[in-house]
Amino acid sequence: MNIEIEKIEDLGWNDFFEENRVKLGLSDFCVARVMSENRGLYKVKTIDDNYLAKITGKKVFESSNREDYPAVGDWVALEKIDNNDAIIHEILPRKTILKRKYSGKDETQIIATNIDVAFIVESIDRDYSLNRLERYCAMARDSGIKPVAIINKIDLISNQERDGKTEEIKSRLTNVDIIYTSAMSDGGLQELQDYIVDGKTYCFLGSSGVGKSSLINKLLGTDDIKVGGIGTHSNRGKHTTTQRDMYFLNDGGIVIDNPGIREVGVTDVKTGIDEQFNTITASAKKCKFVNCTHTHEPGCGVLADVKKGTLKEDEYKNYIGLKKESEHYGMTKREQKEKSKKFGKFMKTTKSELRKYGHKDYE
Repeated sequence: MNIEIEKIEDLGWNDFFEENRVKLGLSDFCVARVMSENRGLYKVKTIDDNYLAKITGKKVFESSNREDYPAVGDWVALEKIDNNDAIIHEILPRKTILKRKYSGKDETQIIATNIDVAFIVESIDRDYSLNRLERYCAMARDSGIKPVAIINKIDLISNQERDGKTEEIKSRLTNVDIIYTSAMSDGGLQELQDYIVDGKTYCFLGSSGVGKSSLINKLLGTDDIKVGGIGTHSNRGKHTTTQRDMYFLNDGGIVIDNPGIREVGVTDVKTGIDEQFNTITASAKKCKFVNCTHTHEPGCGVLADVKKGTLKEDEYKNYIGLKKESEHYGMTKREQKEKSKKFGKFMKTTKSELRKYGHKDYE
């Protein structure tokens, strides 16, 4: 589906990117937004057209980890080769970056970049999880991204059940907007559409089968994204999306569809956790010790409020689990930084040698 782009701001461009473009001396390059990535080929969009692009050999050589490569949502400095192909010379600094830890590994995966709002989709069936919602919210907040909860498939429950879910969600997600939707009955779709602003970027997150792609199809007014049927055993939608893709809406706004993520491993998101669990953060101010872990210390304000029932036990357990994951990742990250320093020294020496012998990329 091709949407006519009238100005670069329709792609999400703003003063932040322009200032960094000038600062990095990239004003002579065309700029484009990364829409998708597949095996080292990037589909990018300029104000005029779409291109398939590769990064330069120099950029590959200088990259030390996955975050050094383009990701969906990035702005890149582009050199057009012909009507279809282009070369990416540089990635502009990212305003926000949404990432998660791979399950069972200490590596990170970039979900998307330069996101304004994260739509966290949960379906109102047996896969529904408040703990997962809190995890996503903490990840988003840590990057400066606004989290919004979308509770989908509300046609499966009664109004009374919906009211009960609302009370449960609001008791835990005290500072998160909630939108109820149904792609089947179109319930809540106008409210979702009204939430989306021209020039802003919205990322849909959630497990497989919660209805992310169906909702985006409704917003697009097409069936561009393939959607699986309903599983007879689980009564859940089947997972179809296999890669991240960016779409542009007729009424303005940019949305990114994501493959389903069931296990949401967090990185070093201390700030996001503290912001998301603001009731626990408030209780922590009453702790006797400044470095209280809120697990066993005497005079702990958090444990006291859990015991009194003013803090929910499930919320507390999720908070402690997230803090431990974040701290473990932080320790691992420090070890990786030490390795990066050594790699940086190696790169500096290698570049010097390449210049000395007149390599074409360093002349």
